[in-house]
Amino acid sequence: MRRDLGPIPWLLKGGAAERHAALTRLLGAAPDAPEVQEARRAIMTQGPVPRILAEQQADGHWEGPDRFSTAKYRGTVWQLIILAELGADGADARVRAGCEAVLRDSQDPDSGGFSTGRSKKAGGGLHSMVIPCLTGNLVFSLVRLGMLDDPRVQRALDWITTYQRFDDAEGDAPTGWPYDKLEMCWGRHTCSMGAIKALKALAEVPPERRTPAVHATISAGAEFFLRHHVHRRSHDLTRDSKPGWRRFGFPLMYQTDALEILLILTRLGREGEVAAGGAGPGARADGATGTPILGDEQMREALDLVASRADAQGRWRLQQTFNDRFVVPIETKGEPSRWVTLRALEVLRAAG
Repeated sequence: MRRDLGPIPWLLKGGAAERHAALTRLLGAAPDAPEVQEARRAIMTQGPVPRILAEQQADGHWEGPDRFSTAKYRGTVWQLIILAELGADGADARVRAGCEAVLRDSQDPDSGGFSTGRSKKAGGGLHSMVIPCLTGNLVFSLVRLGMLDDPRVQRALDWITTYQRFDDAEGDAPTGWPYDKLEMCWGRHTCSMGAIKALKALAEVPPERRTPAVHATISAGAEFFLRHHVHRRSHDLTRDSKPGWRRFGFPLMYQTDALEILLILTRLGREGEVAAGGAGPGARADGATGTPILGDEQMREALDLVASRADAQGRWRLQQTFNDRFVVPIETKGEPSRWVTLRALEVLRAAG
């Protein structure tokens, strides 16, 4: 018999998407369990998902084919991220039309990465405007929406493993395409937001489907964030990478926070990817097999930060949001958030 403790009953009383996430991520319910299947079906008929889909245009886009990324946060890119986060059914014709729209108009045909602009002459994404956070976010969304086996998505995964870097201001800035276009994304210190979206994408690939290149990229990325103690500056651990990372939000779009970084690292840790001190894929510091020991010391301060934000009922508040810019609001700023609570509980349980 399932024991509902703490905020679990409150989570299960939320919308279909929150209920589905609580059942599968926290209570371990099987995907084919009747209550899981019921919640998954209800996601497409209740709450934000059908309201988002009702705003979709005939060509699959939101806000048209030329503003899929620049229309923050109402364009196609941002709707796909939200739909994926909420557990929308990727087999739905409307969801698939949105996926096809970004593959058609945002993906760079030369490299497989995703661009913020469309080439009106040649079609596809502009080669000069491919950026890492967008590529990571769209690969995450497309894989979660069921398109892992699509050759175009495989090319985008290859873009991540080929081009994504984790530089820590200890050498010269990288040169050549795509590094010489956007200092803010690359430079001597890789943009942490682009780096975590790359790991977010790779975490969606089932462990048995990960290539050696995917494993190597995950290992390098995990080491990068552990060196930063998740949310700190690696060369001065008394300072935050960004002060806003202490305020937890959902959905985060191209931004991130300490909770999301922990969530991705702990998910990879459970799958045998992240070991103590960044020891590499599948390694354990104690030489045993199975799930590795996570980088406890490097993660401790961030874990304590998450734990400290729970209220007396074991719930976490929505501290940052783009609700005034979304097609459909997601929860209420300053109020207890089921999505932030789900993430916090998943992280703290995984970390023990």
